[in-house]
Formats: sequence, structure tokens, C-alpha cells
Amino acid sequence: MKQHILVVDDEPPTRELLQAYFQKHHYEVTTASNAEEAVRLADGTPFDVVILDVVLPDRDGLEVLQALKAVHPNLPIIIMTAIGVDEELLQEALQKGAAAYVSKTLKIEQLLMEVHRTLKSKASRA
Repeated sequence: MKQHILVVDDEPPTRELLQAYFQKHHYEVTTASNAEEAVRLADGTPFDVVILDVVLPDRDGLEVLQALKAVHPNLPIIIMTAIGVDEELLQEALQKGAAAYVSKTLKIEQLLMEVHRTLKSKASRA
């Protein structure tokens, strides 16, 4: 069975790129364009990992992180941001339960490696 990723980003090109890339690497991928859709999908579908943008049109990504972790404490969430590495944001994301924090400028292959690392870490905790 394929592992299932939820990609949450308000930018269609980013969602489409990540969806196509991860599908090519044998993942099942569902996308959401906003926080409300992401929370609704997560409540009805068992995801293995979430890639979550920090800036969403309807809610801050860190709020979504907290909401998802409150209901799904074992769901690994990778925070993705276009603003690069911001130490304060990084620390806040990790405190709220993020499994990782990546920049959108990261090479997509490195994001794949981060997803592999996160899923491996999840499996070793199970």
C-alpha cells in the first residue's frame, strides 16, 4: 500500500509540482489549498505525513499545525515556508509538534529525503 501525503499550499503551481513529484515516487498524494480543507481532509483520511505551508489564506500554518496535532498527535507534519530559515518560526514550529521545517527554496529531492526521514522516524516510534 502506498504511503499517503497531504500537501497543503495555497499556490496551485506548488501543489501541482509536489503532487506530480511525489506520485512519480510512488506516494499517494492529496492536496488542499487552505486550512479549512486541510483539517477536513485530515479528519476523514488517514495520512502518513503532511507537508504544510506556513502562509495560508484562511489561517496561519502554525495554527493548523496545532489543530492537526490536537486531533492526530502521531501525524508527522513538515512545515514549509517561502521565507527561508527563521529561527523564531523554526523554534515555534518544533515546539508545536512539527517533525521538520523546510524552505520552499530547498531542492525538491531534499524535500523527498526529508519525507523519507520523517516516515522512517514515525515507523520506528510505532
